[in-house]
Amino acid sequence: MFILVMQFLWKYIDELVGKDLEVLIILELLFYAAASLVPMALPLAVLLSSIMTFGNLGEYYELTAVKSAGISLLRFMRPLIVLIVFISVGAFLFSNFVLPHTHLKFYSLLYDVREQKPALDIKAGIFYNGISGYVIKINEKELDNQTIHGITIWDHTQGKGDIKVVTAQHGRMYTTEDKRYLVVELKNGKSYEETQPQDNQKSVKPHLRTSFEKQEITFDLMGFKMQRTEEELFSDYYAMMNVSQLARSIDSMRLQQEDQRLQYYTYAANSYAFKNDTVFNKIDRQKTNLSTNDFLSNFDKKDQKRLLQDAINTTQTVKSYADMNIRDTEGNSETLKKYIAEWHRKFTLSVACIVLFFIGCAMGAIIRKGGLGMPMLLCIVFFILYYVISMTSEKSAIRSDSIAVSTGMWMSTIVLTPLAMFFIYKANNDSKLFDADAYKNFFKRLGKIKQKKSV
Repeated sequence: MFILVMQFLWKYIDELVGKDLEVLIILELLFYAAASLVPMALPLAVLLSSIMTFGNLGEYYELTAVKSAGISLLRFMRPLIVLIVFISVGAFLFSNFVLPHTHLKFYSLLYDVREQKPALDIKAGIFYNGISGYVIKINEKELDNQTIHGITIWDHTQGKGDIKVVTAQHGRMYTTEDKRYLVVELKNGKSYEETQPQDNQKSVKPHLRTSFEKQEITFDLMGFKMQRTEEELFSDYYAMMNVSQLARSIDSMRLQQEDQRLQYYTYAANSYAFKNDTVFNKIDRQKTNLSTNDFLSNFDKKDQKRLLQDAINTTQTVKSYADMNIRDTEGNSETLKKYIAEWHRKFTLSVACIVLFFIGCAMGAIIRKGGLGMPMLLCIVFFILYYVISMTSEKSAIRSDSIAVSTGMWMSTIVLTPLAMFFIYKANNDSKLFDADAYKNFFKRLGKIKQKKSV
């Protein structure tokens, strides 16, 4: 969990630094981030702990003593199997009830942090536009961080460009005690402002210049305070729903897709329906064979051009509607797949804990090494295999129709379950699957057999 939280921190470090966030806000964000990382950390923890536990038992020949007493590996694992079942049930409850609420808190808080303006930091020699409607530039700032020299302030609050500019030789800036306002005291300065001309004097552009010995400008800093967004705005996101809510949303989206499909079929059918218009009524139906291949020959040139233009317009309209319908259908289908994938993810976490537990127990019994050396290496290998299969199959299922969403979400379990059964079988029979000496002896015997045959 610590490693994954640090990964999250380095990923979003640029959005956290320089915004004068409170310590409680950062701790709250890290807490929700840690809770949202449980689906990734829990299977990894189960795998590593099972490999280390059975590796230690095998290293000190405790598994050998148990098997010599007539107790099989699976019978010895029964208490841990019961434990892992409880952990899996707890993982499902956490994923179904706690995780949606955690995601809601996390994503809403992360959105507010991203929208938060950087902290007020007016540096010398740099144009600062962090305050809405103003651009400030100072030439020099003294070490007390308040006394400033060479101040220029452009006022854009009227939305008409640089029509008002204030300059001063020196001054002082500070924030009020409640951090609500920035006060800039200007001394020995001038103010330049362009005023609006009269209606009958459009060619005249009055310009007002004012000199002052001291002037005080106050800027509102409420925009720099963090604004909390209502969490209900994010509640419709699939990651914020439990199993029952996802099921209802999936049914609603499927009904919506069916209604959209029927609306398009109805529109297309009505567009291509036969129209008994005035042009068609001109022809004599008793003398005209309407089933002939050259139907347009029954009309004069003017009516033929009109009929062709009407057909082209109708076809273009239906094609445009079809293209729009296809884009909407593809977007809605991808969204529906994400909801279905999230529904299956509620269960895959629990099953993944069980499968990785059996793999870890079997691998620990086979390698017979405890500690953090070989167990950590094997843990990383199998977890990368599990994670790559999960992500690849999930993306393939959502972004394309190569595999079903349910198959993609359960692909890692489908692949790793036979491996778990194979490793359990080998561990129960004291296999030397990862014993380097066994492979060396095998190749030595193979070499001797080849020598005998050559002789």
